[in-house]
Amino acid sequence: MSNVFEVLKDRGYIKQMTHEDEIKELLNKEQVTFYIGFDPTADSLHVGHFIAMMFMSHMQKHGHRPIALIGGGTAQIGDPSGRTDMRQMMTDEIIAHNVSCIKEQMEKFIDFSDDKALLVNNADWLRNLNYIDFIRDIGSQFSVNRMLAAECFKSRMEEGGLSFLEFNYMLMQGYDFLVLNRKFGCTMQLGGDDQWSNMIAGVDLIRKKDRKQGYAMTCTLLTNSEGKKMGKTAKGALWLDPEKTSPYEFYQYWRNLPDADVAQPLALLTYLPMDEVRRLSALEGAEINEAKKTLAYEVTKIVHGEEEAEKAKQASEALFGNGGIDMSNVPTSEVTDAVLGTGLVDLMVELELLKTKSEGRRLVQQNGLSVNDVKVTDFAMVITEDLFIDGAMMIKQGKKKFNRVVIK
Repeated sequence: MSNVFEVLKDRGYIKQMTHEDEIKELLNKEQVTFYIGFDPTADSLHVGHFIAMMFMSHMQKHGHRPIALIGGGTAQIGDPSGRTDMRQMMTDEIIAHNVSCIKEQMEKFIDFSDDKALLVNNADWLRNLNYIDFIRDIGSQFSVNRMLAAECFKSRMEEGGLSFLEFNYMLMQGYDFLVLNRKFGCTMQLGGDDQWSNMIAGVDLIRKKDRKQGYAMTCTLLTNSEGKKMGKTAKGALWLDPEKTSPYEFYQYWRNLPDADVAQPLALLTYLPMDEVRRLSALEGAEINEAKKTLAYEVTKIVHGEEEAEKAKQASEALFGNGGIDMSNVPTSEVTDAVLGTGLVDLMVELELLKTKSEGRRLVQQNGLSVNDVKVTDFAMVITEDLFIDGAMMIKQGKKKFNRVVIK
């Protein structure tokens, strides 16, 4: 067993833990079975989950056994952590669909072959619980006073209320840890730092019910230099599903990070050696672009594979320097010649490049729209044949958003 603890610490993963010395010794001495929970609230993981997957991946590479716990049961309650409102209720069908999509994505990061990792769904033991038995057996171990002091509940109470439904979430997550400990010998829970209160609940429950020692370790959340969560785009979350966030958009997100925000994702979201991470993070001025290109390429390669990372890199270079590279990797929409005579803004709304025509009007008024590098000054501009050079027209929004429109 090589000591993953030092690796995690050096890369900046570890935020809080229950028993530092014991955890350090345990990870160095034996194979530990640990788990991270993922509630299937969407049919794709996003970049917030990606950091948890990397946390898990480092542990597995150092000989420990992960359990990826999909919250098919807890998703029916909704985690109040970090929320100012109650989550929307999901049907069984939506949850089942989301679970199958997430399973597929996880296999890119974690090796599930030959029992090297397990993938389990807490619906298997939560759905058929008898409520009275559960409250007597598990609920009796929880102090309401302590629960209300937890950060995840405290903020919700201040915001105007917490439903009793959500109040059960901590009991269920604690119970998950107890079940995994009994069934699979799982002794450690990892998760985002916003899960600390729920994780402590599980450690306490194992101690009270079975007189055994459980451990918890939280991971730093991915934040920018202003302390805000990273991974939000103009369209919403930065998804790992290429249908929701294309590999090109994904690459561009990391390529365009502010200079001050590059160091943390280099350490947390790539497998680059830390000496290289430190070298890249120390670059200044124009040289910091080397760090951004490396970050964008490495992260895209892990999520979408080397071929897609290469395409995204080439597309980016074709647009932002080193011209003459294959433009076919730029996001492209195909149209017929029936578009000739159509308004440019109308077409952009139809192709979902703009949400509304008024968004297009604002873009034109702010000199933010150009076609083939020529500023659009007329909101009512009509598409003509001469705009298609070699069958393609390049639309640019703002400084960095390009879309290529080709006639079939």
